[in-house]
Amino acid sequence: MINNINGKVKSMELSWMKTFVTVADLGNFRKASEALYVSQPTVTVHIKALEKELGVTLFERGKRFVRLTEEGRIYLEQARQLLSLHQEGLAKIHSYAQGYRRALKLAISPLIADTIMPFVLKKYLEENPDLEVSVEVMESNHIEQAVLNEKVDIGFTLQEAKDQQLHEVKLYDDPVVFCVPHDGLDAETAPGMVIEHVLEDYYLLTHNHPMYWDSLLTQIKGHYPSIKTMKVSQNHITKRFIISGLGVSFLPKSTIRREVLEGRILQVEVPEFSLPVVSTYALTKYHHTLEKQFIDFVSAFHFQ
Repeated sequence: MINNINGKVKSMELSWMKTFVTVADLGNFRKASEALYVSQPTVTVHIKALEKELGVTLFERGKRFVRLTEEGRIYLEQARQLLSLHQEGLAKIHSYAQGYRRALKLAISPLIADTIMPFVLKKYLEENPDLEVSVEVMESNHIEQAVLNEKVDIGFTLQEAKDQQLHEVKLYDDPVVFCVPHDGLDAETAPGMVIEHVLEDYYLLTHNHPMYWDSLLTQIKGHYPSIKTMKVSQNHITKRFIISGLGVSFLPKSTIRREVLEGRILQVEVPEFSLPVVSTYALTKYHHTLEKQFIDFVSAFHFQ
């Protein structure tokens, strides 16, 4: 509907739409001219020019009334949206040029959100008070698509990118460790735990991570075929079950850091077989200054 010259919308046509919306709201050319601080003939010229551009009549005109035609009612909603979009764009570019209200949209896997990431984000915002951040917690298998579709600027995920359009930065490697309920004993004087006995006494809580459980479970069952398992999809629920004494699990070390320090979960060595190492990645579609700065900031922290 709007002509485009060298990729730019003609400002005159935006003023036509603004005049049209004002007349529609006030129902009067004179009142519209007063509200817009232009002459009444200018209002008439704008409306006629817009009607010519669209090829329809927008208003029914009488001696004492002006009302929208059916075509005018249909176009009014579109005109409001176009004007709103234009104003939003002006506000954003002016704010950006002045260094105000920068915005960053993040998608974070639940497992990553369960690390020191909240602390890291808090530190970054303290150093960048002008930045507006929104966070959406979503599973890793959905994060790549959210970045591709530009729903978020950065995705923090446990899975490598498949699409070559995306920039990928590995943030850290995370060893998987065996986690059991704390027995209340002193670590130096307590007798060593026998893994076989632990797996006999507790459920093995599985599939709280999207990457390693199928192969790990096959390996564990090769050593301990009679174990009892329970699938628990969420990491924070797995930790709660461990602390309550319901089960044990194999979790990324970064996700149990606080619970180990607070003496609520014990990390136990498993010499019988090698445990996997998982990685955390930052994905971006546009690796611009703000995205790069934030990823560099996160990369400087030790997550374990």
